[in-house]
Amino acid sequence: MREIESVGVLGCGLMGSGIAQACAAAGYRTIVRDTAEAQLTKGRAGIEKSLARFVEKGKLAAADREAALGRLSFTTDVAALAGCGLIIEAVTEDLALKNQLFQDLDARCPAWTIFASNTSSLSIISMAALTGRADRFVGLHFFNPVPMMPLVEVVRSVRTSDATFTGAEAFVRSLGKEAVAAKDISGFIVNLLLVPYILDAIRAREHGVASTADLDTAMRLGAGHPMGPLTLADFVGLDTLARIADIMFEEYHETRYAAPPLLRRMVTAGMFGRKSGRGFYDYSQDPAQPADLGR
Repeated sequence: MREIESVGVLGCGLMGSGIAQACAAAGYRTIVRDTAEAQLTKGRAGIEKSLARFVEKGKLAAADREAALGRLSFTTDVAALAGCGLIIEAVTEDLALKNQLFQDLDARCPAWTIFASNTSSLSIISMAALTGRADRFVGLHFFNPVPMMPLVEVVRSVRTSDATFTGAEAFVRSLGKEAVAAKDISGFIVNLLLVPYILDAIRAREHGVASTADLDTAMRLGAGHPMGPLTLADFVGLDTLARIADIMFEEYHETRYAAPPLLRRMVTAGMFGRKSGRGFYDYSQDPAQPADLGR
């Protein structure tokens, strides 16, 4: 596998900008592509703010912050990523959109470019098989917030070569993160276990087992979790959670992966969690308070 010198990131949302920050901070020239200038501007501002916090906390030298920002560039032109050694996709969990982007780049990129998807639930081979480089295609599933979370799931499809897989693990370690090897099944390791847990908590809330606050408190103090499952659902995004649940249910046809009616009603109502200001908690208050979910 050719040494990676530059990284392309598809998508400048929360995950894409976080991945771009991690790559630039680790010394890689990083090109971030999104469809809208407004999204790129927002993403860059988020990276600048995040790096500034690292400096304030003494975890990053001011000179290193400036160097990381200097390695970043932003574009709306997908062709600008064509010369990158590694391209990481971090767009919406929409298989058709991902495949369109990868097929476009497959025609533009040299044979040595490695493709990776940050998908949290979709099959890697379902994307890789539509390119001419299935052996050079891997899953790199980062966790939010990327600059803080130390784990990356490295997902190997049935076509991923040994060289690509070991190179991807080495890349993850070069970012200062821990790599775990995962099989190419929907949900990989973390979401395979985590999503049913969160959905069970939503069902418990729906069936009146306990209040929102008490469910979260019970799991924090009783199981030692850093945050309760409903707080975590709001953090992930209820719309994102529902989408992942649907993908996993389609894969496994097991009821534990089925999105509960309460979750669907909340998504329909625009209650997406933190990003919309309201989910299981109302974030217009400080501190956030449990939201009124009706009867």
